[in-house]
Amino acid sequence: MSQTRKIPMRKCIGCQEMKSKKEMMRVIRTPEDELVLDTTGRKNGRGAYLCFSKECFEKAVKNKGLERSLKMNIPSTVYDSLKKEIEQIENE
Repeated sequence: MSQTRKIPMRKCIGCQEMKSKKEMMRVIRTPEDELVLDTTGRKNGRGAYLCFSKECFEKAVKNKGLERSLKMNIPSTVYDSLKKEIEQIENE
């Protein structure tokens, strides 16, 4: 008997689509209230998932999806640094 593994699904806070966890990046709020991109998906903290696209990130910023998911106010400087990190990942 072969067992089929269950694929963990998550919803993108930008485009609202359900995708597998491996197809998405995770933005976390650490216990020290820092925002970090979690590339491993295993760091401690409250997480929100985004597709690997700039469009989804911009939608999440526009509709305040990150603020709602992470339950905190996010300054524009943090959005700028996250945008730069996402652009670097997109270019790789």
